[in-house]
Amino acid sequence: MNQTVGVIICLAYILGLLFTAIPWGGFLMLAWGLAATFAVPKLLRNYYQNSSKKQKTKGKTDNPPSLLIFPKWLWLIAGIVGFLASIYLQVRSPQPATDDISNLIPANGSAEEVVVTIRGTVASTPRLTRSGRSQFWLETTQVSEINGSKGAAEVNRPASGQLYVTVPLLQTTGVYPGDAIEVTGALYKPQPPSNPGAFDFRAYLAREGAFAGLKGRQTIAIAQTQSKWGWWALRQRIVRSQLLHLGVPEGPLVSAIALGKQAVDLAYDIRDYFVQVGLAHAIAASGTQVSMVLALVLSLTRRFSKQIQFSCGVGALLLLVGLTGLEPSVSRAALMGFGTLLALVIQRQVKPIGLLLLAATILLLINPLWIWDLGFQLSFLATLGLLVTAPAIMKWLDWLPPAIASIIAVPIACSIWVLPLQLYIFNVVSPYSILVNIIAAPLLWIVSIGGMISALAALIWPPAGSALASLLHYPAKGLIEVAQYFSQLPGNSVAVGTLSELQLIALYGIIGLVWFFGSRKEAEKKQEKGRRKKRRGKKEEEEKISPAPPLPRSPAPLLLPLAILAAIGIVILPTWQTQASLFQATVLATSGEPVLVIQDRGQVTLINSGDENTVRFTLLPFLQQQGINQVNFAIAANSHLGLSSGWSKLIERLPIKTFYDNPAPQETYYTTNQPFLSAIQNRQGVYLPLQINHKINIGSAELQLLNAEAPVIELVINGQTWLLVGDIEAEPQKRLVATGNLKPAQVLWWSGETLTAELLQAIKPQVAIASANSLDSDAATRLHQANTKIFWTGRDGALVWTPAQGFKTTLDSDGADASLL
Repeated sequence: MNQTVGVIICLAYILGLLFTAIPWGGFLMLAWGLAATFAVPKLLRNYYQNSSKKQKTKGKTDNPPSLLIFPKWLWLIAGIVGFLASIYLQVRSPQPATDDISNLIPANGSAEEVVVTIRGTVASTPRLTRSGRSQFWLETTQVSEINGSKGAAEVNRPASGQLYVTVPLLQTTGVYPGDAIEVTGALYKPQPPSNPGAFDFRAYLAREGAFAGLKGRQTIAIAQTQSKWGWWALRQRIVRSQLLHLGVPEGPLVSAIALGKQAVDLAYDIRDYFVQVGLAHAIAASGTQVSMVLALVLSLTRRFSKQIQFSCGVGALLLLVGLTGLEPSVSRAALMGFGTLLALVIQRQVKPIGLLLLAATILLLINPLWIWDLGFQLSFLATLGLLVTAPAIMKWLDWLPPAIASIIAVPIACSIWVLPLQLYIFNVVSPYSILVNIIAAPLLWIVSIGGMISALAALIWPPAGSALASLLHYPAKGLIEVAQYFSQLPGNSVAVGTLSELQLIALYGIIGLVWFFGSRKEAEKKQEKGRRKKRRGKKEEEEKISPAPPLPRSPAPLLLPLAILAAIGIVILPTWQTQASLFQATVLATSGEPVLVIQDRGQVTLINSGDENTVRFTLLPFLQQQGINQVNFAIAANSHLGLSSGWSKLIERLPIKTFYDNPAPQETYYTTNQPFLSAIQNRQGVYLPLQINHKINIGSAELQLLNAEAPVIELVINGQTWLLVGDIEAEPQKRLVATGNLKPAQVLWWSGETLTAELLQAIKPQVAIASANSLDSDAATRLHQANTKIFWTGRDGALVWTPAQGFKTTLDSDGADASLL
């Protein structure tokens, strides 16, 4: 009874935290508690009575379900707990203080840089970013303004708050956590994502308790920490020891598997390989390492007393948690490990699901913000899958040796429970994920155990750690080759589009139903087995005992296939229906080349790609969010020598059926881009050069190259004419107008630079779109005088045009109302 009460209260607390995602979610929890107070006992009583009638048993209400024994107010208490949990999360959510460093930035969005010198304490070990800069967290104590504020600049002003700092790589040489430093650079407030599907940097900083960033230029050490001891020092000792004989990239990979990727700067291309094929958990601090360490410790100490086993196990858990940096997934596994050790000492049986629920509740009491931490969510779901689904899969695979069956069952069970959340967050799935995890499991086990043993040896004597780590060279290299091979296979990732919250709930509802009926079936078998045993034993006593009504029969064997089909339908059908009817053009907010994506009822046209960073952080996330898995028509509009670097990055992830290129007379052009052209042909694509003044059909739209040098391209989209004008000076614009090739267009799309009066007179646009962070003032004046609606991506973010709704901006800003054409 007490255990059931605890389960209800823990679930109510967790649900209360989750309900904060809904407006007035706390009050909904309270209302649910009130309703359940009256409804749940009545429903359970009716269910019990109906079950008794069906089985024609005596004493219909003599042995009621255990939940009926509880007082009604238990459900009210659960609702109140959920309500208080929602308030607790709001109280613990970080908010900027009055002297927070972010308040120094003007709220009006002034374009002038706020250059400051900030003093503070380094709060994290510097790490390498993808752009080649060094990043660390800084606890600010003092700020001196250089420029950017109103009135006189303040010097040595007290300040508080955590700051996200990036500086040139060499500026963090000799910088360690605890050091007091001075950083000079430009202060900024993170903006919301300007493109659909892009990473929300502002929300990420807010979860970390930061509300501003600093693009630093130089650092000056003020005072170094007195003690060079700390968990960061132990991590560095281990990483250097493992790197000595393994080299790069095997050394950082072994360290990342043993300690988590936060402990070492693992090369980003290696990270990308592992993420794309579903091995991201291998290079992140997770519960797997905790389980391995605990199993190893208990195995080595099995001949000793339980007290010694407990002490060694707790010591190993504390050491691992400290080295990995108190990650949510590791903390969850450590708490469960501690519960297992405690049960071993007091000789109590452990209920794994109850222990998992208790560990999650304790962690969320300590830090309720972890409820929205993706690592915590995935760790919880993966562990739940191991506890409730892996045993069932192992029974299906009982014809295999247990070791092989376990290697197959574990990734399948984990994938079933984490896949819906992954689809909801990332909008993409790796078809090879389960296969890769099965293939990589032996190598991963060797590297994990070996890496942790060498890490322990490195703490005691670094040369010993290096010698042991050298034995892991070939397993680590094999892991890299497996991840790299599968990441380069066609179809290594499949975009499924955006999943709504209702779809996510429906998917987990299906998984929960299959689990419920599966567990009921097992309970039926155990109950029937017990009855047969009683019949063979004491028939007299059996007649005296009124049997409890049996559990509901599990549905037909078709439940699992039907559940799989329903889950696939929930994911695929909405995306397929949307793509089959959707017609829209999206101008993405980019800092370089202008990029346009046209979705024409299942056919996709892409104009320009931008550089590698544009493809990685802007274009691919957008395509994944839209559920796009191939580009039907791609047009490289720019006339510069050589293709943009983004095209090579794009062809690695998505096939391009037809590629149109701006004609270039240089012979070296074809030599430079030969690898890209070969990649198109290898994926059954076609490469064609554009011809001036020649119309081509791209789906239902038409495209015509009017000038190759500028370039100038005319697009007819759903009967509306768009004119793309490249970055050209005033005199070339006048010569272009003089040719007489320009026709009036409803939409002018240009770089945001100078526009001559002659060009505007020839085009007469109703809408002008600038793919730029700023707008030429003379061009803006001329457009306003012509009553032309102006958008620019630096202010409005990405622009989405549909025939029914016209233009809609991604970012809300004054003067950026939708324009209907």
